Amino acid sequence: MNPKPCLSVVIPCFNEAATVGEVVGTVLDSPWVGEVVIVDDGSTDGTREILASLNNDRIQVILQPENQGKGAAIRTGFSKVTRSYVIIQDADLEYDPADYGTMLGPLLTGRSDVVYGSRFISDRPHRVLYYWHSVGNRFLTTLSNMTTNLNLTDMETCFKAFGRDVVESFTIAEDRFGLEPELTARVAAGGWRVFEVGISYYGRTYDEGKKINWKDGMSALRCILKYAVVARRDVRRSSA
Repeated sequence: MNPKPCLSVVIPCFNEAATVGEVVGTVLDSPWVGEVVIVDDGSTDGTREILASLNNDRIQVILQPENQGKGAAIRTGFSKVTRSYVIIQDADLEYDPADYGTMLGPLLTGRSDVVYGSRFISDRPHRVLYYWHSVGNRFLTTLSNMTTNLNLTDMETCFKAFGRDVVESFTIAEDRFGLEPELTARVAAGGWRVFEVGISYYGRTYDEGKKINWKDGMSALRCILKYAVVARRDVRRSSA
């Protein structure tokens, strides 16, 4: 399949001065990328200065007036995309833009509306870290599956790709890390076709800048239960 610039990449970032420049450069190197929408969520570590120095017609930088959370940044980014397909890319080095072609495969063949990049079904390179994080992830994924009737292996993955019509069919409500279960519930409630593909993963330690913690896990648990109801209700209201 010949690559074509059909992809909008949404990059939320908060205090990622150490990595954002390299990530954006790697993203732009991908032949699949038509535009990059970077949403800075109130960074104070020099990230904004790095973003101001970027000079590429494919880049759009949006500065949030204050820190609102990853969900709020993604909501803003989704409202600005113009290409046929959309993917979320964190501003660290955990997820590899070299996997974009793999993520887009089921979308481009028309078999899928949404693709999740799973860190748990891949033979690609994985950094070995935090056992209890993996246990928590599998627990949250299982609970999410029980409420959505999907069969995902990695609900919490950052790497999610969508047809643009999917992201235009709803508005994200969660401002912070409750984003992942909310997206999953809304995709399931909308009846969109979901595929999973294996991806590589280069996880960070907390010393290297990892931000998610046990409180975010509790928020995810709350959102799984909340959006099991809310997502279906919103679909019924929109179709009424």
